[in-house]
Amino acid sequence: MRLDAAAVDQFRTRGYFSPVDVLEPAEVAGLRRQLQAAEAAQGGKLHGTHRIRAYLPFRWVYDLIHDPRVLDPVEQLIGPDILCWNVFFWIKEPGSKSFISWHQDTTYWGLSSDKVVTAWLALSEASERSGCMRVMPGTHRGEVLAHEDTFDEHNLLTRGQSIVAGIDEARAVSMPLAAGQMSMHNYRLAHASGPNHGDDRRIGVSMHFMPPDTRQIVGDWDAAVLVRGRDGYGHFESVPEPDGDLDPTAMAFHKRLIDSTLKVLYHGAAQGPRT
Repeated sequence: MRLDAAAVDQFRTRGYFSPVDVLEPAEVAGLRRQLQAAEAAQGGKLHGTHRIRAYLPFRWVYDLIHDPRVLDPVEQLIGPDILCWNVFFWIKEPGSKSFISWHQDTTYWGLSSDKVVTAWLALSEASERSGCMRVMPGTHRGEVLAHEDTFDEHNLLTRGQSIVAGIDEARAVSMPLAAGQMSMHNYRLAHASGPNHGDDRRIGVSMHFMPPDTRQIVGDWDAAVLVRGRDGYGHFESVPEPDGDLDPTAMAFHKRLIDSTLKVLYHGAAQGPRT
């Protein structure tokens, strides 16, 4: 899976590219079944901490971040040595009020690099009606925009962080995806998404990749998965490979990593994590 020169140039200049075909329909259905089985085992909804650093609780997520169809285009953008910092689930139920405000991830992830790439994979259709991602082209360049924390109960972001000014909705670009497709954007790019007005769940898996010279500059400790190439820096501790879903060794590491991650995500916030 390779991006052509025009796609790479668009990513460099505008901060995003979409769509990229990744999974076949049968593969999407299989991953969705595994997600639904995990949800059913937890009472119908994933435990909040299992939505974060999801490559440790779920072996199938660990395998997904190593899939060459995901990594080949990432390599074109950041080079042959790749760490996966985090994996999030973004799930909007049909008819829910859940949304994501305009924000730039660089403001609260504590990562030093400007080359962090988010690969957002759709496990169900992400249409404009169901609340697909929207981006503001070019905002990955220049100064980071001012944000405020809203802690809105319907905002899926940790602290409801929202850009104060500088967003022109008329310039916003929607990135609808069919199930099995992914979009790619620089984590400094302003992006948002609206509620799901569709009939199906809108299920997304965002995978966050970075070159190994990246540092964690907010937290005292961090970890990542080396998914391709080599890490000649050692700024992030290596994540243990899970033997299966909810592997005890992986889950012990996951607890430690979640505690550290939440400290980074809520650094300087007036409120702590939601319970």
